[in-house]
Amino acid sequence: QVQLVESGGGLVQPGGSLRLSCAASGSIFKISSMAWYRQAPGNRRELVASISSGGSTNYEDSVKGRFTISRDNAKNTVYLQMNSLKPEDTAVYYCNFRTVVVVTIDYWGQGTQVTVSS
Repeated sequence: QVQLVESGGGLVQPGGSLRLSCAASGSIFKISSMAWYRQAPGNRRELVASISSGGSTNYEDSVKGRFTISRDNAKNTVYLQMNSLKPEDTAVYYCNFRTVVVVTIDYWGQGTQVTVSS
């Protein structure tokens, strides 16, 4: 059974940095895209950043220039480097792996809390 295990969340002051990691355990094949989503209280889950199998990246407008997504295919791991954090970045962050083999399957991490506050 595939599980995604996240780490790296926590409390940081405005302007600070955090690095989130998400690693897959179990057998997972042909990961097409990896992504990070976030959900703040009362809000819908939104896409923060994604990276394709070929390395193409996509970012939500409010994080462009501040966040960087990367992946290590050999380790089935995705990272999110978050710099210049703002209070509005406060949310639970979820990683997502998508595989496309005949059918599309989405795997989700359990979520990690990121709180930006002074």
